[in-house]
Amino acid sequence: MNGVVVIDKPQGVTSHDVVGMLRKRFGTRRVGHTGTLDPMATGVLVVCIGSATKAADMLSAADKRYRAVLELGIRTDTLDIEGTVTERMPVNVNKSEVIDCIASFAGEQDQLPPMYSAIKQNGRKLYELAREGIEVERERRHINIYSIEVLSVDLPRVTIDVHCSKGTYIRSLCDDIGKKLGCGAAMAELRRTGSAGFGIDKAYTIEALDALDDISASLMPVDTLFIDLPEIHLNEKQEKSITNGVRMTWRGGKEGQRYRLYGADGRFLCVSVIEDMRLRLIKSFW
Repeated sequence: MNGVVVIDKPQGVTSHDVVGMLRKRFGTRRVGHTGTLDPMATGVLVVCIGSATKAADMLSAADKRYRAVLELGIRTDTLDIEGTVTERMPVNVNKSEVIDCIASFAGEQDQLPPMYSAIKQNGRKLYELAREGIEVERERRHINIYSIEVLSVDLPRVTIDVHCSKGTYIRSLCDDIGKKLGCGAAMAELRRTGSAGFGIDKAYTIEALDALDDISASLMPVDTLFIDLPEIHLNEKQEKSITNGVRMTWRGGKEGQRYRLYGADGRFLCVSVIEDMRLRLIKSFW
């Protein structure tokens, strides 16, 4: 079986745990997710099955959308409420101040990744060092908060909706908001509501997946991952050239634009880009 399934990851399990569950259910080792969710987080986990795993690295760079709950008045070592509280502060801010502060985080910025993360430094994951009580210098990462909206304020808790770029840590965002408010904040809840163009409405819980008579019914075609790209349909001769690795001349497209390519029989073949009026292969799926 080949395709894409969107899982509503439950709380308390890792993204790798979900991959293990799906390997058993789909009967294949070729399973991979497109963006890790922390164990405490829930929501959209896009999982590739079979030949679709070739696309996993392309999708990890996709934008994400989250719904998060901040708890004001505390800071923790992990930047979420599952960590050890390192500081408690009074929450002397009102609703208007909270909304204005959070709105100021929209846009491009450099963010410091948390120590409790899977980023590697000198061959070791940061969270491994953090568990040993070691804190190291980290490089800030350039991110983009495309939009950030306050959904509710019920102090000391605040619920926000965030649309952000790859590499954004919502825990770090919560901590930064707390610093700017002057009262500290830790992430209390996190739910990913969108990733790689898929919303929570497309997601299956593990229980819903198990209830299907035919689990293959949960799979979407591989080309669904690239639905936003324009398409090119080839004839048999052109298809043979592409599948033989030829950079075929194509004057009907836009320079630098990526395309979905389909064979003469309508089969999805690959994603290619036009460079110097030629189609250059980016990723094949034949």
